[in-house]
Amino acid sequence: MSDVIDSPSCRVVRAGEAFVGKQALTYAPGISAEAVGSRGIHLQTVTIPPGARARAHLHEGHETALHVLSGVAGMWYGPRLEHHMWNRAGDYVYIPAGTPHLPYNASRTETCVAIIARTDPNEQESVVLRPDLDALRPAGEDPMA
Repeated sequence: MSDVIDSPSCRVVRAGEAFVGKQALTYAPGISAEAVGSRGIHLQTVTIPPGARARAHLHEGHETALHVLSGVAGMWYGPRLEHHMWNRAGDYVYIPAGTPHLPYNASRTETCVAIIARTDPNEQESVVLRPDLDALRPAGEDPMA
């Protein structure tokens, strides 16, 4: 559970205990419905070990914004994961609601860390896994930065 320090209308939240989400990535929750009673936003960090990747998924009805703090990530995205992008430290990334995507750490030696904001205050509730898409981009075939 997060260590929450109350003030009259604002709160300081220390990162909660890390957990592995449905997407197979490790998250450290910050702002959420559970931590502070937020109704329209979730903010957390994600850590992707070298060479690791998520499961193909989408966030039903919720937008996502990321800010890459360290490392280099790649991401397949689109209805059939037909598009690809690189995300490097300092980049901001926007993922529209309902967009299938499959992020991965593009480095075999460095950890990738990003801050994620999502319009789902419960974060994992909107996650819809897409195992039908995982086979389109088999593990080990991701281009490396």
